[in-house]
Amino acid sequence: MTQADYERALARLPNWMLVLGVIGTGVAARYAGISGAAAFLVGAVAAWLNLRLIERAVDRIVRQMASEPAKVGTGSGVRIFAQFVVFATIAFVILRFTGFNLMAALLGFLVFPAAAIVEIVYELFTYGHS
Repeated sequence: MTQADYERALARLPNWMLVLGVIGTGVAARYAGISGAAAFLVGAVAAWLNLRLIERAVDRIVRQMASEPAKVGTGSGVRIFAQFVVFATIAFVILRFTGFNLMAALLGFLVFPAAAIVEIVYELFTYGHS
């Protein structure tokens, strides 16, 4: 695989997440009602935000390493970790105290790993055909 192939695969991940999020929200609505669907949707949106945070953090680290490899300190890693902790804490507090279905929200948050698996299967079926 070339660098362009990796970039196309990364660009498809949010699309897979959208498809899985819509399907999962419908399934959650069918089995857990409107509150379950809302919780699943919140979890799926949180998964998308998590993907963007990770992507931004990795891009920042790579740019720092490429421009000034000797000056990269531990402060940037601590800041990235702190952002993630704040994000996770806010998500937990919102879900815990609003009465959302926590299991549906967790399943929604698993949309990203599911999208990665779908992308792997897609690549297996299309490898060498493009």
